[in-house]
Amino acid sequence: MPKHILSLDQGTTSSRSILFDCNAVAISREQKEFKQGFPQHGWVEHDPEIIWKSQLETIHGVIKSSGISVRDIAAIGITNQRETTVVWNRKTGKPVYNAIVWQDRRTAGFCKELIASGHEELVQHKTGLVIDAYFSATKIHWISNNVDGAKDQAKNGELAFGTIDSWLVWKLTNGKTHITDVSNASRTMLYNIETLEWDDELLTLFEIPGSMLPTVVDSSGNLAVTDESVLGAKIPITGIAGDQQAALFGQLCLNPGMAKTTYGTGCFLMLNTGKTIVKSNHKLLSTIGWKIGDEVTYAVEGSVFVGGAVIQWLRDEMNFFVEAADSEVLAEAADDNGGVYFVPALTGLGAPYWDADARGSIFGITRGTTKAHLTRAALESICFQVNDVLKCMDQDTDFPISTLRVDGGAAGNQLLLQFQTDVSRIKVHKPVTLETTSLGVAFLAGLGVRLWDMEFVTNSWEMDEEFTPVMIIEEANRLVAKWDEAVKRTIGWQE
Repeated sequence: MPKHILSLDQGTTSSRSILFDCNAVAISREQKEFKQGFPQHGWVEHDPEIIWKSQLETIHGVIKSSGISVRDIAAIGITNQRETTVVWNRKTGKPVYNAIVWQDRRTAGFCKELIASGHEELVQHKTGLVIDAYFSATKIHWISNNVDGAKDQAKNGELAFGTIDSWLVWKLTNGKTHITDVSNASRTMLYNIETLEWDDELLTLFEIPGSMLPTVVDSSGNLAVTDESVLGAKIPITGIAGDQQAALFGQLCLNPGMAKTTYGTGCFLMLNTGKTIVKSNHKLLSTIGWKIGDEVTYAVEGSVFVGGAVIQWLRDEMNFFVEAADSEVLAEAADDNGGVYFVPALTGLGAPYWDADARGSIFGITRGTTKAHLTRAALESICFQVNDVLKCMDQDTDFPISTLRVDGGAAGNQLLLQFQTDVSRIKVHKPVTLETTSLGVAFLAGLGVRLWDMEFVTNSWEMDEEFTPVMIIEEANRLVAKWDEAVKRTIGWQE
């Protein structure tokens, strides 16, 4: 039997493939960045064909560098940037428009209309989500109403919709399989997370024909098989999960009350709530973590739109440093933030504010403010936003969070993790393996093909470092209060 698992991790700025051996150890990695499209203010797009090309190149890359044969791969797991929307022609397989990325805000006005019309409670009750441009439904609606011929083609059953997992499966199976897993379906604003079905009332609300939608499958199991013409062999696809759910699984937050945050382009804090669907009073999201067999695991999530992206902005647009990792060195050149607070609402504010009209703001600048202060304030802003979500989770659930497991690119930043534990007053645990998104879907795929069992998976997490608060609580409270004031002054700017 083949003994390797191939994880495809299709993210917002790059596509990655990681090959894991039978001990769940990564033996080969390939990553390829791709171009971001910003055609108008607040719009973010990707070319779906470029996404597929970049992902395919990384697949061939890991196979070549590892020295194995494609037939040595037992199964494939797919994890992906969520909510990003692709609509393509079923016959030709060609997208009718670019992928509209989760960060895109073009449908914010339509969302305001839906809220003003009184649909907010209906949507939250059925989907666990708030009405926001973040999710897929309004993006599909926009494509249908703004791409020539799309609405009629959709009505005639000629178009298919998918999040990126669906698009990759379609390409890997040469157009034979149109599926998504429950975790990705739960992020579309069209899926009823209680009945586990596409919701007809919501489809009517968003004017979306049911024929466009993929079949919803489990997160682990016999989900699809690649076409031999694509990779040179028929390989089972046995694991699919949205990136944050995959990271929750990869961090082995398998029991209610366990939480993780991923410091990526955005920041995504998820808390396992087991079989309980939490109805948030603070605009946090109720979502499906994963489904294995007959058991559904739910989670509550706070989505921060701009996390590591603020460091990318300082690097690429402001030219503060050459590499993102250099931000820590520059920030440490300042003893503190110098009274500077950076609210990185570069694409609006996510949880718990959900304000599409907020814009990035910097407060407290003086003649003595340096690049170091601004960089430190940017890093601290990531922690303040995560702390905002933690406070809401504490009020919304019966699961007190005493420990936060962390991953993502910025989890290697010691200054950031120490500041997180200082302002949030909880322990922060960094695992040995930071690639928890890829690892999580590898676990799901390995379980699906029975390469591993739950005992093996459960014993696979290992802590690298623990961070505990050293800042006095009065100082932490003062900093948080100033942050809260900065956020208040940022909200509603664009409007």
